Amino acid sequence: MLEKHSKSKRKKIGSNGNAKAPSVLRADCFRVLDEANRPNQKVEPKLSKEVLLRMYRQMQMTRFYDERGMLLQRQGRIGFYVPSFGQEAIQIGTVAALKQNDWIFPSYREPGVFISRGASLFDMLCNLWGNASDVCKGRQMPNHYSFSDLRLFSVSSPISTQVIQAVGASLASKLRKEKDVAITYFGDGGTSENDFHTGLTFAGVMKTPTVFICTNNQFAISVPTSKQTAAERIADKAIGYGMPGIAVDGNDVLAVYSATQEAVDRARRGEGPTLIECVTFRMGPHSSSDDPTRYRDSKMFDAWAKRDPIQRFRQYLEAKKLWDQKKQEELEKELKAALAEAVEKAEKEPLPGIETLFEDVYEHPTAQLLRQKEALQKEQELRGKFENTSEAFPL
Repeated sequence: MLEKHSKSKRKKIGSNGNAKAPSVLRADCFRVLDEANRPNQKVEPKLSKEVLLRMYRQMQMTRFYDERGMLLQRQGRIGFYVPSFGQEAIQIGTVAALKQNDWIFPSYREPGVFISRGASLFDMLCNLWGNASDVCKGRQMPNHYSFSDLRLFSVSSPISTQVIQAVGASLASKLRKEKDVAITYFGDGGTSENDFHTGLTFAGVMKTPTVFICTNNQFAISVPTSKQTAAERIADKAIGYGMPGIAVDGNDVLAVYSATQEAVDRARRGEGPTLIECVTFRMGPHSSSDDPTRYRDSKMFDAWAKRDPIQRFRQYLEAKKLWDQKKQEELEKELKAALAEAVEKAEKEPLPGIETLFEDVYEHPTAQLLRQKEALQKEQELRGKFENTSEAFPL
């Protein structure tokens, strides 16, 4: 599949391999589901009922988590949120192709990656509040999760820094003669960054076991892809770095899974990296601080709304007699209850203690750091003594 779709001259393919794809999706994208959400059995992955239903469950939870995150921000209960509406298939489909020992280097728009990997809702929500139970102890922005025990690398705000980090981790795996693969995520705007060029150049030369996932949602905040690159496809950039590149329908979780599985298997065999361009559309704002209606074409939005990845996958499952309305209602009730419980618990957590400022700075605190900590603790004690009195705090 990678070889077929990496060539510079590609015939236009659809669900049956020869029909043109609809205009809303580029014709060169690999896909399993057609626009009626019927699978092409020649390329349909053979996944068990358990795996299919787990993927659907995780996609649905990702959508509910995003909805709650935006609601919490609008209510003033958290300060910031970055949703991923319409991009759930990319997150869940890629992680489903990984093993638990593989390394993941996400961007800030992949809550489903964390959910799929096994991070708890409570721990993720604590990051949104930056409270005492937050793994990052309130030092990170919301949506910047980090779970080292799950091999989920800490998210960074600077664009594409995770690309070179993933390459470094995968090189270490190669040097140690391990079979771990590193996967990293970035947007179309991220391909304009130096770290993208540096990372893919190095990976191509060293043939590192790295899988690069570009979520091409067609906007880098408000800048369209046409102003990010003159390349016909982001997947074509792979040619210059000496690796295969493939464009897939990012709203088709089965296509995303298949492409990622092939790339992961290739990396694990020692055959080097792959660039996968997942073509999708950002249905929500860039962040809670953004108003996409000021720059987004409403007709394009409406066209992509009909290709909702969750609805498409649901119709696929229903056709296989694996899903129905009753199961949907039960799932929604269960997931929303679990999310509400986690929100209630996380919101009650206190702020991080002031002493945590001095933790995780050095493995062994310096004498200067210890003196600063002691001075701050004494000041806190004095403040406590004068808190409930009319006496002025001593200067």
